[in-house]
Amino acid sequence: MFPSTSTSATASRFLLPFTAASRRTMSAAAADPPPQATSKAVRVVVKGSVQGVFFRDWTVETARSLGLAGWVRNRRDGTVEALLSGDPAKVDEMVSRRLPVGPPAAVVTAVVSSPADPVDPAEGFHRKPSA
Repeated sequence: MFPSTSTSATASRFLLPFTAASRRTMSAAAADPPPQATSKAVRVVVKGSVQGVFFRDWTVETARSLGLAGWVRNRRDGTVEALLSGDPAKVDEMVSRRLPVGPPAAVVTAVVSSPADPVDPAEGFHRKPSA
């Protein structure tokens, strides 16, 4: 069978003492919020029947509801251009799921995106004059 040892002696060999310092370290780690995802930004050009159908207003409302920063504007070539910055999952959702549909009167034929520099979230999302 097993050699005779006292339970406390065996336990002390395998368990480290639980000190106040280790308790503080554990509680601090538990209280820390999870690390924030890095910010992502893209510049998009939306093609199709996207001007005169409230596309910019819809984009402002949708981007704000997703917590994105950036801007949207009409372009002289008939497209709509936007800069979307924020949580990568929200930016991806806007580019892949929301913009291709747009507001009810829009007919989107393409959404072309390219990387951009993130903007300060404090700037919010706004509408810019046509370019």
